[in-house]
Amino acid sequence: MVNRLIFHTVRLVLGVALIAGSIAAAASAARADEGFQKFLQGVWPEAEQQGVSRKTFDAAIAGLEPDYKLPDLEVAGRPKVDNKGQAEFTKTAADYISKPYMEKMAAQGARFFKDHEAALRRIEKASGVDPYILVAIWGRETAYGTYTLPHDAIRVLATLAYKGRRKDMFRQEFIAALKMLEVGVPRSDMKSSWAGAVGLTQFMPTEYFKHAADGDGDGKTDLWRSIPDALASAARQLQGKGWVRGEMWGYEVIAGPKANCSLEGPPDARPISEWVAMGYTPAKKKAFSAAELQQVAYLMMPAGAYGPAFLAPENFKVIRLYNTSDLYALFVGHLADRIRGGGDFATPWKSFAQPKTLTVHDLQQRLQALGYPMDKIDGKIGSNTRKQIGLYQKANGITIDCWPSDGVLAHANANANAAVGR
Repeated sequence: MVNRLIFHTVRLVLGVALIAGSIAAAASAARADEGFQKFLQGVWPEAEQQGVSRKTFDAAIAGLEPDYKLPDLEVAGRPKVDNKGQAEFTKTAADYISKPYMEKMAAQGARFFKDHEAALRRIEKASGVDPYILVAIWGRETAYGTYTLPHDAIRVLATLAYKGRRKDMFRQEFIAALKMLEVGVPRSDMKSSWAGAVGLTQFMPTEYFKHAADGDGDGKTDLWRSIPDALASAARQLQGKGWVRGEMWGYEVIAGPKANCSLEGPPDARPISEWVAMGYTPAKKKAFSAAELQQVAYLMMPAGAYGPAFLAPENFKVIRLYNTSDLYALFVGHLADRIRGGGDFATPWKSFAQPKTLTVHDLQQRLQALGYPMDKIDGKIGSNTRKQIGLYQKANGITIDCWPSDGVLAHANANANAAVGR
């Protein structure tokens, strides 16, 4: 009897403790979300100014809670350097653009092109955008229509506007998403990527209002069910960002013996004729045409010295504006070439490791302190980061590979410590 009494007493105490803990957790969550609710109400005046009704606004935010599992947030306890979910910055170029995967994607793309050629040719005539580029974007963004966007765009954009690293940008995207609801886009269609892009070809809401187009001629614009509408909208977006009719996305080149990767990046852009004079030659044909020699391009080497080199003219920059990553633009351009009937790169990828994001971040920080300008200190390997590493290596007489590594970071740290010691 005593043992049974003790048992029931323990159960009661544990039960009370669990209930108290749940109440405390719920109260803590409520307090945490008070800031989110206050933020949402703070958006209302601006949303109203942009044409969102109170009815639409209230329906959109009813029961809305932040999603703290998203990447790129400034949240207590979250690492400051976080590229989770961004394959363009967490995979090597060789992995991101792997040959077997590209062959599979190209075969699917060729079938897709054949099935939709009439619409693609019509869109090309109207916009000037290479239809093979559009198919490549379609393949990358939708896996040729098989990929389903996993998130609620309203929740994603509200969270990123509240706790994201780019709050101001996402605040505008959040309001634009509310405007989409206002003009009749069903909430059920507002599925998105982790960054809030919606529709088959993943448009940010502000881009929807700028570039959404009717590609099938039915008098409506449906980026969720109409393939021609989605492709025409992507073309219009590329056109609006400066697509040059009739020009290539880029050119693989072979570097001469005196060239190196420290020449990479938009600041060193020059006419292709000057690159030729410096020893760069096209990798897949005998020579550049007279028109191509006049194009202005910059050197792009996504793996530093460990892979192929490319000259990136205006259309490469335009694709990059669609998704701000060298690897994304290269993926799209190369896939388009393969769908068109082309093959693999002339220069193979060498064996090299993807550095940790924190290593890249710390190296960017250290090089900036040593006088090498950085656009951003974000742990992402872009053309400027590779370039500045190359310039540092060149200035210090070490092997120039333009690739972030623990070894380069250690060298830069030793240099900085020596400077302090002097």
